[in-house]
Amino acid sequence: MKQCMDSANLHRRLSKIEGQVRAIDRMIDEDIPCEDILSQVNAVKSAMHKVGQIILEGHLQHCVKDGIQHGDADKTIASFTKAVERFANLK
Repeated sequence: MKQCMDSANLHRRLSKIEGQVRAIDRMIDEDIPCEDILSQVNAVKSAMHKVGQIILEGHLQHCVKDGIQHGDADKTIASFTKAVERFANLK
């Protein structure tokens, strides 16, 4: 699975998200207005969505492509459909 992901990019993004989550935690302790905290929560949510998009794109470009070319196309398509459904259910 590693070959289908841009690991360095994903690790960088996830590290940034970790920092954003820690900042939200501090904001709560510092009694920052709710609207400002919610803005940061939305930023984290958007960043996580982008991480999912990158993973899904890598899966399509490598795993699905390889599965169709060298394996069982129907099984590969079913697996990709399941991955898309899981990603779509993230809210």
